[in-house]
Amino acid sequence: MNRPTTVSGADEGAAEGGAAPTAGRAVVPCRACLSGEDLDWLGGRSVSLALDLTTSVTVRPPAARPPTGAATDDGAGAWADEVWAFLRRRLPGLGVRPPAVTARSDAPAASGLSSSTALIVALFRAFTEAAAAPGCGGRPVPVRTLAQWAYEFEFAVFNGGGMDHLAVIAGGLLLLDGRTTGLPEIVHRSDFPDEWAVVVLDSATRKDTSDHIRSVRAQLAAGDARLAEYRERTDAASAEVWDAVRSRELSVLGAAMDRAHGAMRDLQGMSTPLLEELRTVARRSAGLPLKLSGAGGGGALVGVCPAAEQAEVVARLRRALGPAHPRARVIPARAAAGLAPEIAAAPAPWAGVPGPVPR
Repeated sequence: MNRPTTVSGADEGAAEGGAAPTAGRAVVPCRACLSGEDLDWLGGRSVSLALDLTTSVTVRPPAARPPTGAATDDGAGAWADEVWAFLRRRLPGLGVRPPAVTARSDAPAASGLSSSTALIVALFRAFTEAAAAPGCGGRPVPVRTLAQWAYEFEFAVFNGGGMDHLAVIAGGLLLLDGRTTGLPEIVHRSDFPDEWAVVVLDSATRKDTSDHIRSVRAQLAAGDARLAEYRERTDAASAEVWDAVRSRELSVLGAAMDRAHGAMRDLQGMSTPLLEELRTVARRSAGLPLKLSGAGGGGALVGVCPAAEQAEVVARLRRALGPAHPRARVIPARAAAGLAPEIAAAPAPWAGVPGPVPR
């Protein structure tokens, strides 16, 4: 599950035309959305949970060789170049080319678990920390600024919201209040119950949110009634999910996640026949209600079970899925701290501040 990847930079780490950054490292969790898909930019409440399927980025010192077994084929090199170019417009003294980095990820790609956001946030953190190291002349970038920059960078590509950035940075369980533009507001942050664990069922079908976000933004602009109903139902489900976790009622949590999934499927067409089949298998074989995490078709389903039963639930699911769905993966996970949980400690300075204008 661990995928080591070398992301090439200029001359194995030499930054041209500026100070050469020294080693910097960032480890960032992925996240599951327990309710409220798209509400981070539609407006409304959503609940996210950081998971211990992490992405790490390490800036290699100049002339350092990549780790044994590192590969170069996951496209992260382009992200490194683009993040570096974004930072050069904001931080004076950075070289023309990024330093070389090594990236590793435990999260399945294109699964709705925000592995791409985790990589982008990790690149921002590793690059800015390296640039601020002694001898490089830079200054530390506050984590709130890093969150805003990472959001603006990804918004320009995908035109989506900011749930993912706050979820992987703050970690834990977040109740977010969405904004049509700009980062959501962190209403509450809480630790996830230690006695609960997460099961991820990766369908091995990739998600693609580009057309989804475009079509939903068109619905929003047109005042679509089904979208309004979807927003109302998933906002209510988010409140139910949050209350269920806080009151430690696992069955209530599963029912609320199931209602959120139903709204995603029935009102916005986010699910697929394969995902619905996988949900049926999980319910019959392990009694586990599953919800799709993310939008765009395909990707991963997530469920919550008692931690003491996680191994047995995973084993049952693997046995049940093996004959008909050999490519599907069942991944045990636990809640994770974020890159910088302190971001949730005070009111967000961006609350009510417009973000980039939607295209």
